[in-house]
Amino acid sequence: MDQQFKDQFEGLFQKYTELLTGQESPEAIEKVKIWSMYNHIHKTMPALTSHWVKEFPEAKTQVRQIFEEVKQWNNTKDEKK
Repeated sequence: MDQQFKDQFEGLFQKYTELLTGQESPEAIEKVKIWSMYNHIHKTMPALTSHWVKEFPEAKTQVRQIFEEVKQWNNTKDEKK
């Protein structure tokens, strides 16, 4: 992959995060990346995520916190409309 594509895709993801959550910070972008990737993995390979949370139960707690935070950001953004 070339750098131009990476920059363009990062811009797409930044806009996605902004539209989804109303947030633009690097921390919000990172959390939405984790949220979206975990969500995709869980939908396409649920056995893998099940194994992972058994292997790393503390990580499951962190993922759950991220899910709740992204959901809260989205709800707050929607309430402002």
